[in-house]
Amino acid sequence: MARYGINELRGMVEPDRVHRATYGDPEIFELEMERIFNRVWTYVGHESQVKKPGDYWTVTIGRQPMIMIRGEDGKVHVLFNCCPHRGNLLIGDRSGNVEKSIVCSYHAWQFNYDGSPKAIPLAKGYEGTKLDPSGRACAVRRAPRQDSYRGFVFASLADSGPSLLDWLGASRVAFDQMCDRAPDGEVEVVPTCFRVLQRSNWKFFLENQLDVAHAVVTHESTGRAAMDVEEQVKAKSGSAPFDYHFLSGFTMPLGAWDKMTTVNYPHGHSVLEGYMSLRPKDPISLEYEAVMKAKYGEARTNEILDKNIHHVICWPGLSIQPPLQQLRAIRPLAHDQTLTELWHFRLKGAPEPIYRRALGYFNLVNSPSTMVNADDLWNFRKQHEGLRSEGSEWVSLHRYLGQDDEAGGVVRTRIGTSEAPLRNYFKAWAEYMTAGN
Repeated sequence: MARYGINELRGMVEPDRVHRATYGDPEIFELEMERIFNRVWTYVGHESQVKKPGDYWTVTIGRQPMIMIRGEDGKVHVLFNCCPHRGNLLIGDRSGNVEKSIVCSYHAWQFNYDGSPKAIPLAKGYEGTKLDPSGRACAVRRAPRQDSYRGFVFASLADSGPSLLDWLGASRVAFDQMCDRAPDGEVEVVPTCFRVLQRSNWKFFLENQLDVAHAVVTHESTGRAAMDVEEQVKAKSGSAPFDYHFLSGFTMPLGAWDKMTTVNYPHGHSVLEGYMSLRPKDPISLEYEAVMKAKYGEARTNEILDKNIHHVICWPGLSIQPPLQQLRAIRPLAHDQTLTELWHFRLKGAPEPIYRRALGYFNLVNSPSTMVNADDLWNFRKQHEGLRSEGSEWVSLHRYLGQDDEAGGVVRTRIGTSEAPLRNYFKAWAEYMTAGN
């Protein structure tokens, strides 16, 4: 018998704390799959991942294996990765090209890129039965809803709900900022994707992304080591490459992080502002600015580059860093297991050194082999294990509660280390988990 009815779920989230079972109970996870990940818009991929007709990428939405594929008409289609004949997985590879059609490896049923039936061997065997070889029952099922924004493709397993634009709301700034920073107005995915398997609940990753209070503690050893090298380089040459700051920035005093701001929106989305307070003036950055001004003009270039947004969370499964062209998508697998995909993008039309700099951040900070990522993953696992203990029933979300500014459902923090983003995440969690029940 299910242990969690509507009242129990509502009681698990309070304004200043959340019950530990939200992280560690397999039954809660099953409800999350049904009521959150089967309903929200989920990031599928970028249109540049499937450039030619027949190009595909496979991905998981909730628990559903899906295919993103480019059609002959140039449109991108999102299909269930399942043959309508006997349920065989149609595509087993991560990516590739199906050439002339999607072909099932079991009985050679063939489908067009949009999922419509193309050819069924031994079709005469179905004459006089209820199965129509040209009908819907013989087509690959399409995602109930699909849409894209600035080349970023999303799909929803729900037949109805808010449109993609309404659901993204103000978090669209993540995609606008990334694409606007490209002189050609769009980005292109870098094909190599880091994939990290976390032995912890999916929520720990998202909570960590805008938690600026942890950075100087968790990553102190990394930051100090980078600072020592940076100072040695400065002593020898008078200056150090801007890239060194990617790691040495973790040595900022805790009070400096308090000067940042998070803005928290409906549906659980949050934005971190104020991390990069000054535009860099090194030769690489100045060359890039010159290209931008030639394309956009000085006023528009300044408007784009002065927008001080460092990190955006599109809840429940997307973390985006627009100034560094990074995107991380989470794919929950179990209550204690999460797959994270880390993607990097090129700014089309930008000088090559700008790409190389962002690639350096991708490898130094976000890749699975870095000290930074290792620090975080270890903490995620320790949190997950710690909350198995009965030593504490509740997880605290108290920091600066009641001291944020709220208007029209939007909460803006006065102090950067406020736990407002976490409170916003769990407000959305409770709304989804109890909606329509």
